[in-house]
Amino acid sequence: MNYRHAYHAGNFADVLKHAVLALCLDHLRAKPAPFRVIDTHAGAGRYDLAGSEAGKTLEWADGIGRLLGVDAPPLPAPVEAGLAPYLDVVRAINPDGRLTLYPGSPMIARAMLRAGDRLVVNELHPADNRALAALFRNDAEVAVMGLDGWTAVKALLPPQERRGLLLVDPPFEAPGEFELLARAVAEARKRFAAGTMLFWYPIKDAKRVEEFRAAIAQEGREKSLRAELLARRPDNPSTFNGCGLFIVNPPWTLREKLEIVLPFLAERLAQGPGADYRLDAQGAD
Repeated sequence: MNYRHAYHAGNFADVLKHAVLALCLDHLRAKPAPFRVIDTHAGAGRYDLAGSEAGKTLEWADGIGRLLGVDAPPLPAPVEAGLAPYLDVVRAINPDGRLTLYPGSPMIARAMLRAGDRLVVNELHPADNRALAALFRNDAEVAVMGLDGWTAVKALLPPQERRGLLLVDPPFEAPGEFELLARAVAEARKRFAAGTMLFWYPIKDAKRVEEFRAAIAQEGREKSLRAELLARRPDNPSTFNGCGLFIVNPPWTLREKLEIVLPFLAERLAQGPGADYRLDAQGAD
């Protein structure tokens, strides 16, 4: 409950998470049937990169700043195309071209909804929940909730539309969250078998990550994709070395796009020796 994403908004982990989120939503929009997005650990929704929290860590400068900052080299055309759904949202809330605001997952999802689509954002932290409520005040397409994030996985699935996306992005501020995430994967698979689901995790202790991978591999036989981004070699378990997304029922176009985007991000967002990426698929093509 003490975690505040404002200190970390726009960092390399956000770049991976939000780029994948936007690509998945872009795919969902290709069909006319309405869909619902459920964000279980939504944060505040929008972040001030010039504020005291982001200014204290400056993590965004080594994340989104390396892609859209004033000194950032242009992106290669194939990478720009792959990142376009995500970067278009970031650019839209910074119309003067200066990076001063960063959209969290709720804002990215809201920007990509069509008429008739729905967004449910859930955040337990009181201050961040109030920020979400203010951000989406009088927005009939968005519901703001204040449940425990793990409870939300059960309470909010399956969506009425039976089509949509689930994002589970826990803060990992307490022991046992890898176990809770593995349980959430199993629960969501039962309740929303056909949905696209994104489960985020940090890469600090490589042993804990391997145990999580093994646990989720034992469950389910649907198509899945694992995308990981390392900012440095993961040989120090006390350091935030990288992050990953376990994606259930990914869009069929996602792997091909990440094969272009991930190598570039591993190079552009590197923070030390051993920066790398991993992209593994399971299940039927």
